[in-house]
Amino acid sequence: MADLSIRKVLVANRGEVAVRVIRAARELGIKTVAVCSEADRTSLAVRLADEAYCIGPGPSTQSYLNVPNIISAAMLSGADAIHPGYGFLAENPYFVEICESHDIKFVGPGARVMGVMGDKAEAKRAMAAAGLPVIPGTPGVIQDEKEAVAFAEEHGFPIMVKAAAGGGGKGMRAASSRQELVAAIRFAQAEAEAAFGVAGVYIEKILDRPRHVEVQVLADEEGQAIHLGERDCSVQRRHQKLIEESPSPAVDERLRKAIGAAAVRGALAVGYTNAGTMEFLVDGAGSFYFMEMNTRVQVEHPVTELVTGIDIVKAQFLIASGESIAVTQRDVTISGHAIECRINAEDPERNFMPSPGQVRSVVFPGGPGVRVDSALFPGCDVPPYYDSLVAKVAVWGRDRAEAIRRMARALAEVEIVGVTTNVEFQRKVIGSSRFYDASIYCNDDVLALVGGNEP
Repeated sequence: MADLSIRKVLVANRGEVAVRVIRAARELGIKTVAVCSEADRTSLAVRLADEAYCIGPGPSTQSYLNVPNIISAAMLSGADAIHPGYGFLAENPYFVEICESHDIKFVGPGARVMGVMGDKAEAKRAMAAAGLPVIPGTPGVIQDEKEAVAFAEEHGFPIMVKAAAGGGGKGMRAASSRQELVAAIRFAQAEAEAAFGVAGVYIEKILDRPRHVEVQVLADEEGQAIHLGERDCSVQRRHQKLIEESPSPAVDERLRKAIGAAAVRGALAVGYTNAGTMEFLVDGAGSFYFMEMNTRVQVEHPVTELVTGIDIVKAQFLIASGESIAVTQRDVTISGHAIECRINAEDPERNFMPSPGQVRSVVFPGGPGVRVDSALFPGCDVPPYYDSLVAKVAVWGRDRAEAIRRMARALAEVEIVGVTTNVEFQRKVIGSSRFYDASIYCNDDVLALVGGNEP
């Protein structure tokens, strides 16, 4: 193992991703610092880290988004690096600049590149300039409703209104008529303002039978970049991903090479470094279009790790320490098939309402080819302030059919008492004929596919 320049890392996050980062750092010999809100004082991340600092009350605006407190914790602990995980400050260029001004290495891309790729409209312009196909849409943030109507009349309905900043399905609304478009713009602007503090939205054409296919890239500080194959994230509810798999059942070898090469070309064009994900939509004809880039590690990264054998979080630390990528594109091979289900503390019978509370007992699945990423343990609390994700169950199989059977078996073994979860709902989706046939598309109502309807 190389003698890394990073000696101690502060993990500016919580929950399962904080635990994931701490474990990777420990295996590399890097000391770890956890930060926590008052609601997370007894969390697993706090228990596993070498040291921990409380950075504020439960609400994220007073803790995990509190930049001065996080930087103060880093300086007090002597941390020379910060890993942001995903969410919170992970894609905030201002936070990256603050880290750099305090001589703290940010484990991720630089502020300039993050700023370009974090603005979805700007990212589309940059990728179009690099030769990547992009979804037909407005060239930037729309200035008024008249501009949106003019685009819709030229390209036809349906169209999608999307927030220029942020992610996670926030600030997105489809429209099938002029009247719906005006309402969708106002809704998306309000939701984007509330979620990201930026109300700007842009417009895109909705594709026929779209699949959400994303490509994991790694790029070092010496200008080398590779991709680790693709993930299919088409199973969504209200634009929130539910199930991810790799490789995509809709991508053949020709498309795999083309979309992978495009992702690498796009990353190199903007001088990207560290781990990132190029997200594309693939239409029914097999054409692909750049959608956006996530400038961080993603929730679904385990499925890529399972089929490639490459630890993406460790790679982040190595690249941030100035190490070159240890493998070439030719060395990357895809073996078998992996599927991940997100386990959320929410009640599908009550419109997926969050279900915070104390976990009285928990049993996770095991056996060959099963991986669980979680911060749950008996007696822990699921606070009401944060995203409802509490665990990720991922499986590997020799082929997709075996992976589906293994996931069905694994989900049947999950037992979480004290909070309501979506495990049973995920079992229904995995067991549906549409999932088995790989015929679920981004714009499908997944709830209807398993016998329910949105209220």
